[in-house]
Amino acid sequence: MKLKKVISSVLCVAMATALLTGCAKGEKNVTSSNGSKGDSTSSEASADDLDLSKHVTLSMYLYGSPGVKNDEILAEINRKLTEDINTSIEIKYIDWGDVSTKYPLLWASGESFDLAYASVNAPVPYYTLAKQGSLTDISGLLEKYAPTLKAAIPDSSWTAAKSGDGIFGVPSLGAGYSANGFVYNKANCKAWGIDEVTDLDSLIAYADASVAHGIYPINGNSEVSMDFYRMLVESTGNWVVAPGIAESEMFLVTEDYNNVNEIIHPAFTDEFATFVTMLDEWEAKGYWPTDILSAQTGDKEMYKNLQSSAYITHMGDWTGNFTAIHGQLENQDMDAWYFAEDNNKVMQNSPAQDMTVINTNSKYPERALMVIEKLMTDESYYRLFQYGIEGQQYEIVDGYLEKPAGFDDAVDGGGFAGWAFTNTAFKIPSRSEHPSRYEKQEEWSKNFISNPFNGFTFDSSKVTTELSAISNVNSTIGIQLMLGKTDDVAAGIEEYRSQLKKAGIDTVIEELKSQLASFTPVAE
Repeated sequence: MKLKKVISSVLCVAMATALLTGCAKGEKNVTSSNGSKGDSTSSEASADDLDLSKHVTLSMYLYGSPGVKNDEILAEINRKLTEDINTSIEIKYIDWGDVSTKYPLLWASGESFDLAYASVNAPVPYYTLAKQGSLTDISGLLEKYAPTLKAAIPDSSWTAAKSGDGIFGVPSLGAGYSANGFVYNKANCKAWGIDEVTDLDSLIAYADASVAHGIYPINGNSEVSMDFYRMLVESTGNWVVAPGIAESEMFLVTEDYNNVNEIIHPAFTDEFATFVTMLDEWEAKGYWPTDILSAQTGDKEMYKNLQSSAYITHMGDWTGNFTAIHGQLENQDMDAWYFAEDNNKVMQNSPAQDMTVINTNSKYPERALMVIEKLMTDESYYRLFQYGIEGQQYEIVDGYLEKPAGFDDAVDGGGFAGWAFTNTAFKIPSRSEHPSRYEKQEEWSKNFISNPFNGFTFDSSKVTTELSAISNVNSTIGIQLMLGKTDDVAAGIEEYRSQLKKAGIDTVIEELKSQLASFTPVAE
């Protein structure tokens, strides 16, 4: 997996709307995906032979809960779908608090539905669904029923969506990039007479100046420990995160993103020892409060409360939520030093991070695919699905997305969790976002690496006991090391290593390597 320099022109595709010329639109006998009314049709043979004379209603599962105006928005979408392909959709919701339990049950139940959100990060990962036969293979349907969609999505994304010889989901057209950074205020640099933050030395200078002016550089709760851990990984050589241990705790890495088999836990490296020794020094210098392990308030909330001068997060977080975090504060000339940039390893998010899949039980996979194409490649559909009805849920002012005057979310709110249908070409910028969001996306689109583990899913069934024990070690000694909370940092490192060994870290690594032995990285 080598560094790629790509030209992001794949989105400049003609948005053809006459997909299926000559298809009849006759009698509209409503037919559900369960075949409860009318005649159920078997798999339709080709675009020319596709019978659209009967109206079909497809069901789609999305995360979240309905806004008060969702029915009205969906009615407008269905009016257009009925006119174009004699099809409509009903949306079923899995509430945010129920995702971890109801999403797996959805697939285990054998329920007949048509479309659903899927992701490599979902409670049942995309590749697992594909391998267990839950999804429809669309590789033979794309050219016939969704040619515009097929052409719009890059070949590399379709390749990442493969499992075995099939393609079992539609990746989004919203390329994102994974890069964490130290977010700071350049106005402080000017006021304190220091350089802007562009590397570790200037970060330390900023933090020292912040302490000298009576404000913590970093503040928050124990989750800050993982911010530092990601900083270590992203700023070190060719390290990138590897599967095996959840990314919410101190995870495994491959030492070289060109070789997925070089799996290690960073704790056993000199780089780790050097880094946590530095963190111990930072803690002694007062870079964060002494009670950070027991604190409840997060780092961005602390920044909003003027209790810190910086925080660490990924680019999409702080730029996308700029107004929410910084909007009520004065002199917010914000920027970030992104750790991964120094080693040219800003990583593109997996194309399988946000996907739409067709249930293997769907009686109308062709129409389902046509619906996906409409929602992703026709801008009129896209705006309805992503933003609502213009003049009611949104308006465009000077090229920016805004809420209409008098908008009340309790009365007028509506929208869907439509990440899987994102198309960057149609995205309307918002004033609530920091402009560097788009500047960085453009810059990184020309110089990034792909996740070398795209297409791989780790089966943890043989090491569940070890993973549980490792998690306990990470949540105690690991976090303490990452926040400078050990009395003797050298002794703490040795104890952490020892406890990881006892917990079975070597067993987990060997199991991961064993599974990777039959894995072929996605060819670029």
